[in-house]
Amino acid sequence: MNTAATSRDTALALWQRWGELWNGDLSQAEQILASGLTVHAAIVGVDGAAVQGARGVAGWVALLRKALGEPAFTLEVGPIIDGNLLCGRWHLQGQYAGGMPGATAAPGSRVDFTGTDILRIEGGLLAEYWLNSDVHVMAAQLGMTT
Repeated sequence: MNTAATSRDTALALWQRWGELWNGDLSQAEQILASGLTVHAAIVGVDGAAVQGARGVAGWVALLRKALGEPAFTLEVGPIIDGNLLCGRWHLQGQYAGGMPGATAAPGSRVDFTGTDILRIEGGLLAEYWLNSDVHVMAAQLGMTT
């Protein structure tokens, strides 16, 4: 793993653009994500193996945004920058639009949950992503059972 420090300006810009990606600017994926980006996450409603690289993440973001009614993704804390890692907390709010496998909630049901992202930067791009979200809260709001 590359442990070289990333400039603070680069990390701040990537964090801002990461938020823009999650708010629906899918063009950010090809600009800020390494083609071989690795995702470490418990993913609900999607084949996690397919969510790798810039295209996989863009597809995942598009599916979530469609199912969650074009939610607002707010960067709340961060980024905290340490070498080539950045970390921050986010908050997602939306209304369920339907189509999520296993969900029994009625369209229009409120979706509101938070999470923390850790991202590794390599060569000015996001190369690795660890997601720790309140997926159990989202699943409960959507009426999903485990």
